[in-house]
Amino acid sequence: GKLFFFNYPNNPTSATASLSFFEEVTNWAKKQETLLCHDAAYSEIYFGKDPSPSILQIPEAKDISIEFHSLSKTFNMTGWRVGFAVGNAKLIEALGKIKTNVDSGQFLAIQHAASIALQKGDFFIQEQQSTFLKRRNLLVSGLHSIGLEVFPSDSTFYVWTKVPNPYSSIEFSTTLLNKLGIVTTPGVGFGDAGEGYIRFSLTVPEEQTLKALNKLKHFSL
Repeated sequence: GKLFFFNYPNNPTSATASLSFFEEVTNWAKKQETLLCHDAAYSEIYFGKDPSPSILQIPEAKDISIEFHSLSKTFNMTGWRVGFAVGNAKLIEALGKIKTNVDSGQFLAIQHAASIALQKGDFFIQEQQSTFLKRRNLLVSGLHSIGLEVFPSDSTFYVWTKVPNPYSSIEFSTTLLNKLGIVTTPGVGFGDAGEGYIRFSLTVPEEQTLKALNKLKHFSL
């Protein structure tokens, strides 16, 4: 059989997908006799009133889909290596057989902590969304004021910016790092389509973002 992996909200682009998109993917997968594996690691990091949709909201997708969730992004548990999968029962059973032969499961205390987070962590998710939104708005407005072209997203904790001439994405990222101590990711690192862009992360406090913006403001681009 064939598997099709995709992820929304998307890493690395921060793009979002609509339910109609998931319907199209489902119809395509049915015709191609392909199983869908949806990576929803960033599903709880969104800034609008409507949550990110799930492939399992499409009734026709439930017999051909499995969806993966990670607590790394939702609850800042990066490095704990814990998540969960939901979907078609036969696919979950097959995944269980693979996991049984690959490893023996995560440390039990981490599993208990993850369980508590999922049961009682809604307040944390809301606080985190608010924090990322404030950081995003601060960074986007600051980059705009400097004269950079910015592409704000409604999900994930990334912000993309167009690289000013005559820099390449690697040259600009390297310059920001060496001259200003600002860490960004060159877009070309994700493929040729990323050339001409760099990516900022919203994972630092607002004070650090303000310091970085102040450095950029006084730097000749």
